[in-house]
Amino acid sequence: MSIAAVVLAAGASKRLGRPKQLEPWGDTNLLSHVVARTNEFPVDEVWVVLGHDYEKILEATDFGDVGIIENPEWAEGIASSIRVALDALTRLSRCDKALIVMGDQPTVGVEVVEELIASHARSDQPVSVPKYRYHWGNPVLVDRSLWPRLMSLEGDEGAQRLWQAHPEWVNEVWFSDLAPRDVDTETDVVELRPKHPGSN
Repeated sequence: MSIAAVVLAAGASKRLGRPKQLEPWGDTNLLSHVVARTNEFPVDEVWVVLGHDYEKILEATDFGDVGIIENPEWAEGIASSIRVALDALTRLSRCDKALIVMGDQPTVGVEVVEELIASHARSDQPVSVPKYRYHWGNPVLVDRSLWPRLMSLEGDEGAQRLWQAHPEWVNEVWFSDLAPRDVDTETDVVELRPKHPGSN
């Protein structure tokens, strides 16, 4: 099993009112933190999708050696980022699975991804979705066979509606933790940001 992780970070952060990707986070910014965390996951490649403020974020963020994908249609919503990401992976990567990671969820644990991958390896379903207590969440692991269906999504909705319409595709992996929170508002920033530089 070869896995390409894709960090979706193309949005305009409308609720926060400034680019959340560049929000100070420990001794770096939020997106750098999420990329560094994603690099700790047991994956073979890491890619990041950028859109709004592309140049500014590219210049201010430490991406290391991850692949960068530009989404010129970022204003449409998350579906456009999924489309451009999987199109790029189809052309440029030999990985047979994609781990879709949200660029504004800084607290996803490595152990969650390890369990998701282990469960997927035992499963016959083409997608593995974490269920945090009562709700589906992210990141999601998707076989290459389903990428064309995901690339048909439109608007500002992720893949959850597709999974709900096709429960036979879904391997549900249960976790006792609450779902990782998005950084969307000032309150999220205050509550989720590391209290000391250099901490997680």
